[in-house]
Amino acid sequence: MILRTIALLGLACGLALPLAAQTLERVRSANLLTLGYIDQLQPFSSGPATQPSGYVIELCQRIAERIRREQDLPQLRLVYRQLAREEALAALQDGRVDLLCSPLVASLERRRRVSFSLPIYPSGRSAAVRADAPPALLRALEGKVERTAPQWRATINRGLARGTFAVIAGSTTEQWVRQQLRLFGVVSDVVAVQGFAEGIALLEAGKADAFFGDRVVLQRQIAASAAAQPPRVLERIFELEPVALALPRGDEDLRLLVDSELSLIYRSGEIEPLYRQYFGEPGEQVRLLFKAYALP
Repeated sequence: MILRTIALLGLACGLALPLAAQTLERVRSANLLTLGYIDQLQPFSSGPATQPSGYVIELCQRIAERIRREQDLPQLRLVYRQLAREEALAALQDGRVDLLCSPLVASLERRRRVSFSLPIYPSGRSAAVRADAPPALLRALEGKVERTAPQWRATINRGLARGTFAVIAGSTTEQWVRQQLRLFGVVSDVVAVQGFAEGIALLEAGKADAFFGDRVVLQRQIAASAAAQPPRVLERIFELEPVALALPRGDEDLRLLVDSELSLIYRSGEIEPLYRQYFGEPGEQVRLLFKAYALP
């Protein structure tokens, strides 16, 4: 009777295991690895599901090769699933994808739903502005207002007041922008857009004064602009925001495998040609950050 009770408890515990903890087992069983990604996030992830490309896509391909080796799956099939930004976390939670191959800021709020790898890119939050942006707005955004309280706050308020600022819907940048406007008591409109192309289009149409987001992505989007007077990206980086790969919460085996491969890429220096391909020559700070990200 005792043995039967123990067996039933063991079975119950097994059934209670979260779906996330079985990712590699599911991959082995189906001989299939499903990688989710968000389109139009150049240079990180973009393109059709038949052949996506980008910096993060290539990192995921390296991880897929490690899974093939370590799990002895030479014929492992690799499938990409294009996801809308707002469904990405849910897709990990319900097992539609095994790994998200687009960058996400590893915020504490998101960690309630999913886990994250080591950082994959030292992202920085910046802003793009209209070609005809007023000088007062530029001074406020570039931090050129003399820090003499209370005049400092008043000058910032005047520079930003009644402006229209675009942000990616649901992003940590949206939260940050709204928090900063509240902090300075600025009355302005915040417009949440679904992607970088939409935000740049608002600037070009004169329907937004500034668009906040990752500096590199903003630069790439504007470089492809056909506008007679395209927006420009400020030199200022408001905050560093290291981004990571999102994976199912609680799956430590998968997370260890992912972090092991990323650490190898960082320690070996293989990250440098990949970084150079998409972002240009890495500076000394970037090199040091990748060394710091790698685990021994």
